[in-house]
Amino acid sequence: MAKSKPVVSIETYGIHSTWDAESKHLPKIQTFTTDVPAEIDIEFGFTVNIKKARGEKIRYCIYHPGITDEDGDELEPFDGELHVRTNDWDFYLGDTIWEPISNKIGKWRMTIELGGKVVAEKNFNLYAKDEAEFWKKRGY
Repeated sequence: MAKSKPVVSIETYGIHSTWDAESKHLPKIQTFTTDVPAEIDIEFGFTVNIKKARGEKIRYCIYHPGITDEDGDELEPFDGELHVRTNDWDFYLGDTIWEPISNKIGKWRMTIELGGKVVAEKNFNLYAKDEAEFWKKRGY
């Protein structure tokens, strides 16, 4: 019998409640959006539901707009791998804003791969609150 094909769906995206890595609960959606004000401690990202993929490995990646370390060197995208734990598994991929805000502003891309193919992707635009009108006028 042929193996079932995994089913991946994006359940939420945008601004979420604070994520607690120690909790079994995923952050709750607060606002569905891809435009996120760059404020300290704001949590943004998306949740996916993955069915029929128990034991498979996902690769996640967060491409950021040039965040630098203390020496001014640009950091690599944040990425990692996880095993799908159940046949009906929910996963949150996101980040939060920290000081300095200036190097967090811009386009963020978040992807999840399964079997070497991107199966879920969201792009976010982080903007300085006083620049909201600037971005809107340019169609972002």
